[in-house]
Amino acid sequence: MYWDNPGESNTDNTLEMAVKRAAELNIKHLVVASNSGDTCRKLLGRGLNLVCVTHHVGFNGPGVDEMGEETREYLRQQGVKVLTTTHLFAGVDRAIRMKFGGVYPAEIMAQTLRIFGQGVKVAVEVAVMAKDAGLIPHGEEVVSIGGTSEGSDAAVIVLPAHSNQFFNTEVREVICMPRRKTL
Repeated sequence: MYWDNPGESNTDNTLEMAVKRAAELNIKHLVVASNSGDTCRKLLGRGLNLVCVTHHVGFNGPGVDEMGEETREYLRQQGVKVLTTTHLFAGVDRAIRMKFGGVYPAEIMAQTLRIFGQGVKVAVEVAVMAKDAGLIPHGEEVVSIGGTSEGSDAAVIVLPAHSNQFFNTEVREVICMPRRKTL
């Protein structure tokens, strides 16, 4: 499915399509990028093992955690695994770029994935992050959901590899994504 435009307006349809495809393929693990927890809340009660990946603390400013502790605790009580850690395609490469200029391998990889849209890039990234954290099983496909700015507009079936073996990651299906890539 292709949405005309990226963004939050696609969230509900993206989630429905992702859950439907997971059921069709008997996939039990769903990874979702959600900083406020709102998107993740919409997936509760569907019989899936949910992993919610947030921005790292400090993404929106020094010491800023975008997900409040009440939301984080609520999601955990619902059985959601919440991961807040350094982004796969950011980390120290971004720090070097911001301090000294230039472009580095992780940023080139991120920009390459963005040709499919920000949401697809995020979906691949958070699946690998969840894999590195041990929150999804080794050797199993997962449904992974990402978005452009806020909400969700892309979902993929991915067999993630650990970050140190990133190029073994396989995007097996694109469930949905926006045709236009920018807001």
